[in-house]
Amino acid sequence: MNKTTRFVHYFVRSFLVLSILLLFFALGFGVRGWMDQQFSGVPLLLQARDLLQKNYLNPLPAPSTLEYGMINGMVAAVGDPHTVFVEPPQHAIETNTLAGQYGGIGARSEQDTQGYIRLYPLPGSPALKAGIQDGDRLLKVDNLTVTPQTDPNQVLAAIRGPVGQKVTVVIGHSPDFTPVALTITRAEIPLPSITYNLIPEEPRVAILHISVIAATTPDELKAAVKDMTAKGASYFILDLRNNGGGLVDGGVDTARLFLKDGEVMEDQFKGQAVEIKRVEKPGELSDLPIVVLVNQNTASAAEIISGALQAHHRAKLIGADTYGKDTIQLVFDLQDGSSLHVTAAKWWVPGVTVPLKPDIPMADDPNNSNAMVMAGVKALLQP
Repeated sequence: MNKTTRFVHYFVRSFLVLSILLLFFALGFGVRGWMDQQFSGVPLLLQARDLLQKNYLNPLPAPSTLEYGMINGMVAAVGDPHTVFVEPPQHAIETNTLAGQYGGIGARSEQDTQGYIRLYPLPGSPALKAGIQDGDRLLKVDNLTVTPQTDPNQVLAAIRGPVGQKVTVVIGHSPDFTPVALTITRAEIPLPSITYNLIPEEPRVAILHISVIAATTPDELKAAVKDMTAKGASYFILDLRNNGGGLVDGGVDTARLFLKDGEVMEDQFKGQAVEIKRVEKPGELSDLPIVVLVNQNTASAAEIISGALQAHHRAKLIGADTYGKDTIQLVFDLQDGSSLHVTAAKWWVPGVTVPLKPDIPMADDPNNSNAMVMAGVKALLQP
């Protein structure tokens, strides 16, 4: 290879090396600038945490507790009461409630006057078959020791779990509460969203109390109406007082049961077109004589049901103005079992506005809740 050729090769290699170095420098500068822009707040947060660790007099809470505090602070800064962070135990319970069922042992839990959790097994439940008796004190669930200071939500979340999976509980029978360990296989336990009964003063009328709008609510309603009709009911009161809502789709499907046609509601998510939820065919309960009870705690999906029935002149609303929650939250599951609920859309029912105004206004008197019920009876029997 002559001198000229070697020089050319050297020049080309040098040029390529220099070009690559300049490229990496430019990329590095760009990436660093992007990271500084995207995460400009993190150094301040880490600095504050480090100062706490180095200088705080007492032991700091667990890292997860500090992390949850950071998230709660960030969410609070948004300024929306319905955009919230939910820790794992409460999220698990909310998920079960909205599903209308859960994997568990089938025992109701209550705190006694000393703060201890007592268990009351349901008929035919795994808890009853395992030997749990009414009033047994719960002492331990797997590795969780249960004391009066233990969060009841944490206890419930520990007892519940996948159907078919075993859980070991330690209970104590009254009066000495000697510990007894029981290993129980979790079963599918229904979690009804509806309770119902005939009105004692007027057995032609049945009342359907809906506590939450769950995925199972429409089917529960149909079963309840069938049962009450078989027992002589011809008129029905839909009680949505103190119902804070639940699943929007459950609310839409519940409203559809009582309507023959038309729109139920409309909603719009960020950056998307308006979506209209309609009645595809006459609902199975569209000819059922009904009135609806509401109060200031009737909210969200419960207001969708009430508003749709009022807008279509399908049922009279009796009671106090409703809460007025016209937003929809998306629930994002986080990696540790917690969740972030983010307000992501607005909804409305054409023809009415929230808070809903009852057709028959009545004061919500907790000392005489039967007054609204009897007003419902009167509206049904003497329209």
